[in-house]
Amino acid sequence: MTEAATGHAAAAAAHDAAAHGGEFNAGETIAHHIMDTQVMELPFIGAVHLPTLHIGSWDLPVTKHVVMLWVAAAVVLALAGIAARRRALVPGRVQSLVEIMVVFVRDELARKNIGPHGDRFVPYLLTTFFFILACNLIGLVPYGATATSNIGVTAALAGVAFLVTQASGMREYGVVGHFKNLVPPGLPAWLLPIMIPVELLGMLAKPFALCVRLFANMTAGHVVIISLISLVFILKSILVGVLLSVPFALFINGIELLVAFLQAYIFTMLTSLFIGMSVHPSH
Repeated sequence: MTEAATGHAAAAAAHDAAAHGGEFNAGETIAHHIMDTQVMELPFIGAVHLPTLHIGSWDLPVTKHVVMLWVAAAVVLALAGIAARRRALVPGRVQSLVEIMVVFVRDELARKNIGPHGDRFVPYLLTTFFFILACNLIGLVPYGATATSNIGVTAALAGVAFLVTQASGMREYGVVGHFKNLVPPGLPAWLLPIMIPVELLGMLAKPFALCVRLFANMTAGHVVIISLISLVFILKSILVGVLLSVPFALFINGIELLVAFLQAYIFTMLTSLFIGMSVHPSH
């Protein structure tokens, strides 16, 4: 999979050079690869222009990242269907793999970070983990796109995590009690005007960190790969490609496979940690 993805990156760079009459523009190639557009490249078909949905007075453009979100959702639903179907005496490989991940999220993330009531958040945490993982892995497939390299997608995921975190605290302590927990008890009254804004900013900084971390990590790898491949066309040297660009691009692509799993885990782990801090505030 990584070799095919690197080959697709090289083909994209070569296409950019040909489109500009032999003049290669690395910046445009990188932007074309990571930016969201309504043009999607498909094998044996070429460029496909995606439609714009008109719902009342709203114009909703369908972009390649939107398509990737639909594909990721379909993959997660299909995986859940395979894992939840009636099991034989010996579960299949897919069922065993999904079971390992489910048990890991339940025992190592939900129960350890949230506590005795962590099981109620397992469905949400599993959905978050598998959806982000699917989006990350689809971006490594040739002609695919990484939806999690779109700041709007990561902001939406972080926004949902923020709402679940606040709702969990309000459910446990009530609206007033939840916000009272932001400030340690026994704090002198003259410190409240300072501590309340600081704590509110800290509360908003958590989803912001989730959003930017996932976006930056998933974007950086693709930029590095395209930059390495672009060196061949910038320096106009096949030797550079054989000895430098392709080997290093394959290496980074392999790391990207690890990062795809790692970022899904980190986002889910931090989300469970923030929920645990809301349900069990430290005083």
